[in-house]
Amino acid sequence: MKRKPLVNGLLIVLAVLLVAGMAYQFTPALQGGSLFGQKEQGIPALTVNGQTVTVAELDAVKTNNPVLASTDTGVLADDFKTYIVQSKVRETLITEGVKDVRVSRDDVNAEVKKIRESNQLTDNAAWTNALQSRGFTDSSFREQVRTSLAYQRKTDELKKAVPAATDAEAKLYYDLNPQAFQSDARIVGRQIVVSDKAKATALLAQARDGADFAKLASDNNAAGDFKDRGGALGPIENGAPRPVAQVALPTEVGPAAFALTQGGVTDVIASGGKFYIVKVEKYLAPAVKPYAEAKADATTAVTEQKKNAALETWIAGLEKDVKIEYKDPNWKVENPTVATVAGQNIPYSDVLEQVVNNQQFGQLLQQVPADQAAQLVNGILKPQVMQQLIQGYAAADIAKKLKLDLVGSRQEIAAGLAAYGARDVKVSDADIQAFYDQNKTQFQTPAGGTVAEASFKDQAKAAAFRSSWNGSGSFTAAATKAGGTVSEQGAVTAGDGKLAEDLNAAVFTARNLRTAGEGSLTDVVKSGERFAVLYVTDLKAATTQPLSAVRSQIETQVLSSKKQEQGQTFLTQQVAALKPVDKLKTVLEAQQKRVAAATPKPTTPATGSGTATPGSTTPATGTPATETPSTGTPATTPDSGSTPATDAPADK
Repeated sequence: MKRKPLVNGLLIVLAVLLVAGMAYQFTPALQGGSLFGQKEQGIPALTVNGQTVTVAELDAVKTNNPVLASTDTGVLADDFKTYIVQSKVRETLITEGVKDVRVSRDDVNAEVKKIRESNQLTDNAAWTNALQSRGFTDSSFREQVRTSLAYQRKTDELKKAVPAATDAEAKLYYDLNPQAFQSDARIVGRQIVVSDKAKATALLAQARDGADFAKLASDNNAAGDFKDRGGALGPIENGAPRPVAQVALPTEVGPAAFALTQGGVTDVIASGGKFYIVKVEKYLAPAVKPYAEAKADATTAVTEQKKNAALETWIAGLEKDVKIEYKDPNWKVENPTVATVAGQNIPYSDVLEQVVNNQQFGQLLQQVPADQAAQLVNGILKPQVMQQLIQGYAAADIAKKLKLDLVGSRQEIAAGLAAYGARDVKVSDADIQAFYDQNKTQFQTPAGGTVAEASFKDQAKAAAFRSSWNGSGSFTAAATKAGGTVSEQGAVTAGDGKLAEDLNAAVFTARNLRTAGEGSLTDVVKSGERFAVLYVTDLKAATTQPLSAVRSQIETQVLSSKKQEQGQTFLTQQVAALKPVDKLKTVLEAQQKRVAAATPKPTTPATGSGTATPGSTTPATGTPATETPSTGTPATTPDSGSTPATDAPADK
């Protein structure tokens, strides 16, 4: 009962940490309700530079994460164990790394008070119960708060020491990321807005016959629809309306107006109970702002990247030469180097961090068994992650070689290199036409209408009703009188599932609708055991937007795709020149053999005997408690000493 409020309180404490620059990239995921884990006493699992991590703390990481708790056996369980250990190693290093940051008792008390008040835990008994439900005492919780505040101050200190972006860095960022400084498309235009469709239709005819659009708007618009300025969408400046973006128009009206890239007048468009006509006097295509206007934003963006790099460097410094001593052999993990590039070793745990936190991976585990998921991940996801990591680790060296003023985290520099490699990509008219021809369905508006269905038990009665009703009076009343049951389907779009397939075809595909009053009647359609006649009003045929209306949209999409392809090709070539060594396949093969050797073999019961009982396994990995993984390296006993430096996370 008290568990959720305390979790919320901890999230409040740590919120500033999780939004402090890119800190979340370099610190472990929130586990067990706290960034730094629970302060539990118990059986030691390992020590990190002399600081103990308990079995209970490691188990808490697993049980509080649905992905990590999804399997106890096989390759994925082995991966998860490595991920858990390495995340706790990092947490421990961070905790130790901020111990020299001064946080006063008053600061901690103030933060705890805010947590208690915001979670309605001012009552001491309720507070104590909430703490105990998460394995805390008041004292241990305050220590967590102190550490959290210290971390916040440490990151603030690191960021404050980062120099602002130089002009060269900001200009390069601007040149390589023009999409970040592009203005929206805008139009100079006017609108006529009335509440009667027939009146709107008449006004549209006058406008297209050459009548003064501004006068029509002034004479017919309501005060709130810019009547006083002749329907101008933007305020009048120097005798002309100010340009406006699409968001200035109702959702149904904007696309039609902005499709008029050569100017013109829209059809009558219904929106919110009113009817709109828009005249586009000038279309202003999206354009990149001049550097003078974008410089401040570019400088801010690059400065943030430099702050990210400072945090990444700090974390790497904490992890360098870390000394891990395994006290519980069941929690000893393998974390080999999976690749080497530019003189840097990439540990396997880096790959696992990306895999475990990949949203698609979590979805995969919900759809297929763990052993199948492991095959897919090993064959597809891990190799992709490995290439991204290699590019990230190589990025700084490549940028230096090319004499580019790129800064930021590894992946940010890699993204900058890809953008540099694609800087000259252009989109031709042929590219745009080809995309349009191949993807016309993207630009189609399906047919639609308002549908009412009359269902009859007898086909003859259904046919008689269809023949006799001419649209006068109520469809519902007439169909009911004829013995039918009426269902109002309301607004229906072709293929949206509101109608059965045969009924959908009768309304939107058939060519023999019969006009009846303000709508049309379908043929009699057999649907299940009954016979239906549907009445359709406001029927609109499917339409395809012309290329001119979607040209800018296609150009943006095609340009992005071509740049991504060209950028990756360039980056791949640059990385290849550094001759990276990718050992992932070898590491995965060794892991497969090790896990298979450690898995208990099924035994065949002797004739006449009972069912054999499998050997004891640990909950974390399924490895027999009395066996050691067959890797050639014996498991460390509680007093066997430290793990060699090669088992620690590689230098980053």
